[in-house]
Amino acid sequence: MTMQSGGHKLAVGTTGAFTVVVFALLYAPVFISILFSLVEIRQGKILWDTLSFGPYVTLWSNTSVVDALSNTAIVAITSVIVASILAVILALYTQWEGAIGRRALELTIYLPFLLPPIVTGLALLVASAEMGLSRGLATVVLGHAIFVLAVAYRLVLTRLQALPASLVEASFDLGASRWQTFRHVLMPHLASAVMTGAVLALTLSFDETLISTFVAGDQMTLPLRLWAMMRVGFTPEINALVTVVLLITILLAIAVAWRMKPKGASEED
Repeated sequence: MTMQSGGHKLAVGTTGAFTVVVFALLYAPVFISILFSLVEIRQGKILWDTLSFGPYVTLWSNTSVVDALSNTAIVAITSVIVASILAVILALYTQWEGAIGRRALELTIYLPFLLPPIVTGLALLVASAEMGLSRGLATVVLGHAIFVLAVAYRLVLTRLQALPASLVEASFDLGASRWQTFRHVLMPHLASAVMTGAVLALTLSFDETLISTFVAGDQMTLPLRLWAMMRVGFTPEINALVTVVLLITILLAIAVAWRMKPKGASEED
């Protein structure tokens, strides 16, 4: 028993140490970016006496960064709204017994998400050019909506498939119309899945760079603005912008994790 106990403690200790090392390697760049946004580096030395929040003040006084952030918010919110509406409509259709081309439709929904973003972006560029659409925020919204649709659709469909068919049947038996059944029976049950999919899609849209590169034209989103600033070297302002992007992404990820947490998890803990 003593040897087994000692071996168990050794295994737990080794696993814990390995976990700490992995997390340190994963999150070290994050802390380095935060640190370098507050202090200056000259000739490979950290100048602690330059500690200041000045780069953040300078960053927010930069109109190009503010405009890029505004464009990112517009694109993310609009594309998520469009994707969420389409997700509900398509999920209801594919669950309908008389749906035609269900497999082909799902392949069309999932393909842009599964393909490498550079391929999806190039395809969107060619398609927008053939349709005569000028590149700008509208094409970015279209590209992001197509990209995040798969996530929203999958969550809504999973929730819809989990609902008992007796709910809809009972609604019809009580004289409700299709619209009333959707509004008062289905939508309240789908709301949590729609919200979770929306938050997750918002995270993906906020950070999307490759697709935006092909379809943005002369419009700048925050990731594209960051990419352009990095070409002239790393400055405290760039690290401040990286920190802002990281913090927003982390907050969105926490929101997704909270929305996807089982309702009874907190009570069980």
